[in-house]
Amino acid sequence: MRVSQEPAYVLHHHDYGETSLLLEMFTRRHGRLGVIAKGARRARSPLRAALIPFQPLVMGFSGRSELPALTAAEPAGPAPAVAGEALFCGLYLNELLLRLLHRHDPHERLFESYSDALGKLGEGRDTEAVLRVFEKRLLEEIGFGLVLDHDVQDEAPLQPGRLYRYLPERGPVPAQGMEGEGVAIQGASLLALARERLEDAIALREVKHLMRALLARHLGTRPLTSRDLFRPRRAPDGLEYPPAANDTRDKRSKL
Repeated sequence: MRVSQEPAYVLHHHDYGETSLLLEMFTRRHGRLGVIAKGARRARSPLRAALIPFQPLVMGFSGRSELPALTAAEPAGPAPAVAGEALFCGLYLNELLLRLLHRHDPHERLFESYSDALGKLGEGRDTEAVLRVFEKRLLEEIGFGLVLDHDVQDEAPLQPGRLYRYLPERGPVPAQGMEGEGVAIQGASLLALARERLEDAIALREVKHLMRALLARHLGTRPLTSRDLFRPRRAPDGLEYPPAANDTRDKRSKL
């Protein structure tokens, strides 16, 4: 199979042999894809500058094996200006895709959502809202979309002022007090997530807890390494270093 002019992003890469790279790509029409970039580690390789995370690409590849050969890659536009906290958030999105998507499983709508999320991170938008919306869309794409318009106990529309407990295997049910199974969340927060308009602190906090619980069911026990980027640095004796002025890791984790 030979493919050309395929929109793509680099999610991750590993050294392969002495001069090549094994790239994990996210492509519009072919989903997540592993490719071999032969000679890409050579100093004079024309591919070196383009094969970086978050850079939109058009690529070509060829081969019938599980790992086809990269035949071309060039920028498809400017990379979003992700830095600091936004950079960590972008790496988190990449890790989610690597962990939750199977190779060769197309997700064109998710590709557009990923590109949109990177653009918003680069613009300095509210990172938590960007992440939560992407997580919601990712779960929808892999077949685990959330119930966000009615409670699953009696099919009644969700009420903004009512407290619910979201059961991961079913959806929201009216809460009977503060204790019980599932994740406690206000109806207003669920409705805000449905509209993808997370604008207040309560909704952001509750939706983050909900998405963590839902994603954990699919991620398994292996922790996400990108979450470590938000943890404070510690000295060898266990004491925390004073945060540097430009160090975002001392802030509350957005993940």
